[in-house]
Amino acid sequence: HPDSFERTLALTAGAIILFVVANSFPIIGLKLQGQIIQTTLFHTVQTLWNEDMKSVGILVFVTTILMPALQLLALTYLLLPLRLGRAPRHFALVFRTLQAVKPWGMVEVFMLGVLVSLVKLAHLAGVVPGIALWSFAALMFMMTAVAAVFDPRDLWARMSAAR
Repeated sequence: HPDSFERTLALTAGAIILFVVANSFPIIGLKLQGQIIQTTLFHTVQTLWNEDMKSVGILVFVTTILMPALQLLALTYLLLPLRLGRAPRHFALVFRTLQAVKPWGMVEVFMLGVLVSLVKLAHLAGVVPGIALWSFAALMFMMTAVAAVFDPRDLWARMSAAR
């Protein structure tokens, strides 16, 4: 991949921004009897936990918040020091963690579930998509682009050169 290192770093930075926006703002609102009720993804996880759906809450938290965050942070931890000409400490451990975390980040599955839910909810109340919904959609494409341009061999070659 030409310029895979720089592209991966740029796409990761963009994905981090989208991830923060997606988790900070309301994802969806329901308009019912003139009132709009909005919620963030984390508040949804809290509600699932409080309503005795702890396993579902944990699953949503792990696959849509924790694992994508770990993936983005691990990529940043590996790429940024190498871009600055330094070798990151514990490179192999963080790289193995990145490889282990990748399959568990399921933003695209989450988006599919949200779309199905939106279609079903539209019959009961007015659905107001929040900025976080659009951010998650963009994040899904950004994470896919990161996976497409990321070249582990280039990363290891840069690590060897930085030592």
